[in-house]
Amino acid sequence: MSKEHAIGAGEVTVVGAGICGTWTALLLAEAGLRVTVHERGGPDLASSTSHWAGGMVAPGCESDGAEPVVVRLGRRSLDLWRKHLPDVPMNGSLVVAHPRDRGDLDRFARQTVGHRTVGEAEIADLEPALAGRFHTGLLFPDEGHVEPRAVLPALRERLERHGGTIRFGSPLDPAEATGLVVDCRGIVARDAFPDLRGVKGETVQIETAEIALARPVRLMHPRWPIYVIPRPGHRFLIGATSVESEDVSGVALRSALELMSAAYALHPAFGEARIVEIGTALRPALRDNAPRIEARDGRIAVNGLYRHGFLLAPALAEIVAGYVTTGARDDEVMR
Repeated sequence: MSKEHAIGAGEVTVVGAGICGTWTALLLAEAGLRVTVHERGGPDLASSTSHWAGGMVAPGCESDGAEPVVVRLGRRSLDLWRKHLPDVPMNGSLVVAHPRDRGDLDRFARQTVGHRTVGEAEIADLEPALAGRFHTGLLFPDEGHVEPRAVLPALRERLERHGGTIRFGSPLDPAEATGLVVDCRGIVARDAFPDLRGVKGETVQIETAEIALARPVRLMHPRWPIYVIPRPGHRFLIGATSVESEDVSGVALRSALELMSAAYALHPAFGEARIVEIGTALRPALRDNAPRIEARDGRIAVNGLYRHGFLLAPALAEIVAGYVTTGARDDEVMR
């Protein structure tokens, strides 16, 4: 696809208004193209994976077990988040463990990058609510987190300021669209990605004014390592399980108990918290749990973001926009 062909067409259809589709539409609109986004759901995206996401932008933490491309793209995404939404919290990530689980923390330190060790005094300075509870931890200072249900409307507003249009309640088969089409449908795009599978993620949202956190905190545990993410209004998201199942009829009782037990292990004040919401969604994953962009015949399909949607979406959108406008390719991601 040549630059002249893409710009000459002038119009791009993006299918899917989750985090991947919204970022892609925004960067294409900023590049001067006329962009229309079709989304089968409503503005709240209640049935989408993005609605239930944790929103962590933590490439260092994710270097434990993730493909190197995930870390590379995640670092680029951090820059894009800061550029486009400079008010999002970028206070780092804190990883802690109780003394009995120190071995898991040491293993995590060996297998991740971008951190430094913090002692009891610095943990107390970073998170006063955790003072005296943990003797050592890992601080990933360059990471951040976003509130999915807040940043998606903010990105949509930027898109509209650049002339883009979003049509909710507008399901569209990419094969039936004309012109340049970018397919960001996630788990429903098995026609474009036959090897796509759904990985179930479960989260619990709670509310309490008894504790405050400035950044996501991960608690190492041999059976249920979890993260607790601060949200506005004294709320916290606890997540997340990764279950090789596509049953999203509800959150398993065992999963809910383990998530809440882990939060209680982080701080007993969570034991008095009010449960606000329990939810589940399917993360779209490919065999290697790495993202992929496929481009052919005027169709570009982006998928396989797995549990890294908010970490990867900005960088993947930048790759798509670069390919459309200049023909540049990222051969580690594109096919």
